[in-house]
Amino acid sequence: MDELLEYEDAVNSYDPVLGLEVHVELATKTKMFDAAPNDFGGEPNEYTTPVSLGLPGALPVVNKKAIEYAIRLGLALNCKIAKSCQFARKNYFYPDLSKNVQTSQSDEPIAYDGYVDVELSDGEIFRVPIERAHVEEDAGKNTHIGGEGRLQGASYSLVDYNRAGVPLVEIVTRPIEGAGERAPEVAAAYVRTIRDIVRAIGVSEARMERGNVRADVNVSLRKTPQSPLGTRTETKNVNSFRAIERAVEYEMRRQAAVLEAGQSVLQETRHWQEADSTTSSGRPKSDADDYRYFPEPDLVPIVPSREWVEEIRQSLPELPAEKRRRLKGEWGVSDMEMRDIVNADALDLIVDSVNAGATPAGARKWWMGELARYAKDNELELADVPVTPDDIAELDKLVEDGKLTDKLARQTLDGVLAGEGTPGEVVKARGLEVVSDDAALNAAVDEALAANPDILDKIRDGKVQAAGAIVGAVMKATRGQADAARVRELVMERANQA
Repeated sequence: MDELLEYEDAVNSYDPVLGLEVHVELATKTKMFDAAPNDFGGEPNEYTTPVSLGLPGALPVVNKKAIEYAIRLGLALNCKIAKSCQFARKNYFYPDLSKNVQTSQSDEPIAYDGYVDVELSDGEIFRVPIERAHVEEDAGKNTHIGGEGRLQGASYSLVDYNRAGVPLVEIVTRPIEGAGERAPEVAAAYVRTIRDIVRAIGVSEARMERGNVRADVNVSLRKTPQSPLGTRTETKNVNSFRAIERAVEYEMRRQAAVLEAGQSVLQETRHWQEADSTTSSGRPKSDADDYRYFPEPDLVPIVPSREWVEEIRQSLPELPAEKRRRLKGEWGVSDMEMRDIVNADALDLIVDSVNAGATPAGARKWWMGELARYAKDNELELADVPVTPDDIAELDKLVEDGKLTDKLARQTLDGVLAGEGTPGEVVKARGLEVVSDDAALNAAVDEALAANPDILDKIRDGKVQAAGAIVGAVMKATRGQADAARVRELVMERANQA
């Protein structure tokens, strides 16, 4: 176990500097340089061609849609789009890229010199500078058998090349300075912002649990903001917001302990260990020169016309920050309420529910209330609860139409969560609909008044609140399904009769 300094002591003694490399898998139909399907899952090595396997003589062809998606993303990140760029070969041993090189971009990325404004939990805006966003291909997947799934101690390894050649955009920040004690939060918020942007512009499914978005997290410490940059470590392939935040905090505490002991931080790659929220040493970190980049001889340069770039710019949809500002006004929510919605990953779910017919207030109520609690209790992401925006729209309409009380709606939602069907199907199967038929309600009122014969006299004497006893009795008799407002009207009508 590494020695760690208390977090408060670490931030009081050192200034953290971050660097983030976010890999975004593009949602094209085919791979970056060949016609193999770009699909998740499948039998191992099912989605391969001679190109994605790197067989001798196989020649790559650039996927135009991937280039279009990369330009869309670059524009959304406020980047400049290169007038000309080219691919290069990045050389080192890849067991999961059988051609043993990665086709990437080195000194000529397709997008460069941008920024992203990140909103933190208290509403503060933190600007993250972006150095570049370049196109490359993904590697395959290694599965280590034995040794608890890790290379160390494994008996053997299996390679699945289905992911090899999937188009990626790697977004590389410049050094992120000035975050101070909020560095872990800034890192997670930045990656969340990237995730939201790529979803909004339609270039990636951005499902982190599938590895569509993952981050390499660079951390270094220096004595003061005026000191030279410290030695950085790079924690590879971190694929959840919580893990990103914890990885930054852990590395800050670990590096601070190393420096306090008078030792030097080793420039290396490290691996995130989800089980105990630690990082572990990987290999000494290579610099760009070690990869021996050279121009890819089998691919011509990419020269996107300015007309095409402008056409793509004009096609960009509303970006997440603009969308939040608009919805905040339309829904009449406060800055804090909108931040809560965003932090709960509920914004898209609420929007989809409203688009399906729910009221904004109703959609917020269910996603931020019952469903958020269900997700937390069951350790699920909110988007993974077994309820759809269409279900919420149907449930909200039943309430708005007076067919369900709030209590009955909660029972209905329990049934939907239990897999009993849509809200309408649950209401029918459980017999939950509000009783609003006057004949049935009059009968229930008569029965309650017979058991409480003094109530009407009390009401006539001005004690109107006494009607609540009858309403309560009727609600109990109907298992909460009576229309309480109509019951009260019927009781008052009786009291007003001579």
